[in-house]
Amino acid sequence: MSRRVARVLIDSPLPQLDRLFDYAIPDELAGECVPGVRIKAPLRTAGRVVDGYVVEIGDEADGDRPLSELDSVVSAAEVLPPRLYALARRVADRAAGSAVDILRLAIPKRQVRVEKQWLAGDPPPAPVVPQGRVEAAHALLAAYPGLAEGLEESGRLAVDAPPRLEGARPAWTALISAAATVVLAAGRSVVLVVPDHRDLDALHGALLETLPADAVVRHDAQQTGPERYRGFLRTLADAPCVVIGNRSAVYSPVARLGLIALWDDGDPLYEEQLAPYVHARDAALVRQELADPDSGDSPALLLAGHTRTADVERLVALGWVRDVPAARRYAPNVILSAVNESERPGARIPSAAFRAAREGLEHGPVLVQVARPGYAPTLVCADCRAPARCRHCGGPLHAPGRGATPVCGWCGRSATAWTCAACSSPRVRLASSGSERTADELGRAFPGARVIVADGAHPVLEVDDRPALVVATRGAEPIAQGGYRAVLLLDGDRMLQAPELRIGEACLRWWSNAAALAAPGAPVHLVGVGGAVGRALATWTQAAYARAELADRAPLRMPPTARVARIEGDVAAVDRALSTLRADVPELPTDAVLGPVPLDRQGWPGARALIRFDYSRGAAVAASLRASVVTEAVNARSSRRGSAKSRAPRNILTARLDIVEPEL
Repeated sequence: MSRRVARVLIDSPLPQLDRLFDYAIPDELAGECVPGVRIKAPLRTAGRVVDGYVVEIGDEADGDRPLSELDSVVSAAEVLPPRLYALARRVADRAAGSAVDILRLAIPKRQVRVEKQWLAGDPPPAPVVPQGRVEAAHALLAAYPGLAEGLEESGRLAVDAPPRLEGARPAWTALISAAATVVLAAGRSVVLVVPDHRDLDALHGALLETLPADAVVRHDAQQTGPERYRGFLRTLADAPCVVIGNRSAVYSPVARLGLIALWDDGDPLYEEQLAPYVHARDAALVRQELADPDSGDSPALLLAGHTRTADVERLVALGWVRDVPAARRYAPNVILSAVNESERPGARIPSAAFRAAREGLEHGPVLVQVARPGYAPTLVCADCRAPARCRHCGGPLHAPGRGATPVCGWCGRSATAWTCAACSSPRVRLASSGSERTADELGRAFPGARVIVADGAHPVLEVDDRPALVVATRGAEPIAQGGYRAVLLLDGDRMLQAPELRIGEACLRWWSNAAALAAPGAPVHLVGVGGAVGRALATWTQAAYARAELADRAPLRMPPTARVARIEGDVAAVDRALSTLRADVPELPTDAVLGPVPLDRQGWPGARALIRFDYSRGAAVAASLRASVVTEAVNARSSRRGSAKSRAPRNILTARLDIVEPEL
């Protein structure tokens, strides 16, 4: 006798539960239990009822197999369509993680009232884009020969956006908006992903000038729960739409997806902070390969930015992504400035840059970019130059204001009667200038000028076209009406000293984004920086810099020329995982594994190791590491009943792939 069986994904962080479980469907739930709905089901190993999603429904001829029955159907809303589960499963497998962890990013918390309204309402109609706006979008895309054809053919495209303003918005917003308009007019959905709320506001405004408001769905961390859930339910409808949001928007389950676009994929905000730590660019690449179950076609992928990351340039070199250059190249007026020998030693702003700021102030605002916020982020001993440290916790001291008592950056204590631990000197010296100190110094240098500070503590989104000195930290630069009449990029040498693998690439991105805010022909002074990074900015050849970075990293097998995984856990668990990996992937080179090295895990002895591997072996390495994580979790559950072992860390073994900054 046959019976109906539901295959269920349990909503649990335990890696051993990351698979589909079979449950019998009781007769009273037969009409409600369909693929995609939320359910509650008993979990015999835990002796409790857990949440889950129905992934598949099937008939089982052998009705004698003992199966637990579903407890209840939570809602009739089919929040997990097959296209979303397929994406979550594929992304999780690539990252050696759990599919349910991906779904937590994609499916918002349920809002009962919103859901009832959505179920009772009519499905939204297909949006209609006026023909005039479609023609205008095609005209804008024509500035990049082959771009419109690439979107139509579902290509993977890399575009260097024009580094300028168009009206009150950056030019890249018009470019991406035009691409979205063309794809939506063809009856397909669009997913646009940007790093932060500033970019989100700018792009949203550009879209609303071209598309109907009901065709644009916004995913924003600042939205309320009902607003976010209402937008998510809209993406489940068959009518196409344009979804804009931050990194988790890449998982929006829209139907007939025609385009995925990422702006500025080098921004660290794209790095997911929750397991399995998948970068939005990697998720977009995976999704682009999946054919849409409704249309049978893959979406186009557009990677746009003022700079080119080494990750994208590697794909361009392989031919996987096609570079689409502009028909007419535009570049800001970048000048490499250095302090002359005749000037005061240690001068922070060269005379040429100072003169450019003075001349720019005669016509409008001038942007001054600095490395860090605050007044004096770093203090040192005035006699021996040793870093000034808190006597209580050892944290770095900083000066919150001119003549103020130093304060610890870790514990917040005031360092009254401080003395140097190395030479006992009571005097401190300002070793760096933050945004507030820079504003103070420039205010004295340009008496009567308006000074505006823009950083994390003083957010400023826009400034008018009146003369002003705008001192901003990297990434916090406001947009000026008509563009800045001069741009000064300070502290470049200090930024490049950060001990990070990609610091040159990051600095080039910060400076390029700031230079794009300049008015046409306005001077952009990069102070105190030469070498490959300075030349790339001055000649506006960021892609060439990315190629050089790839060439330097290839002999060392550093990302992105190779993938890097990190495993942590008990010493024995790490050793077992590495032995299993060698057996599962015997073609790994002998030097693929770095470590293991000792690691203190909450007072419990542990170890950490890195694994470097080629992209072609990624699936095998991820499967092996995931199997080891599951095995150790199952064994730990059965052995944690002893009182001594119960004090061990909960995760005996963890694995993370695609490490951005490999370090042991």
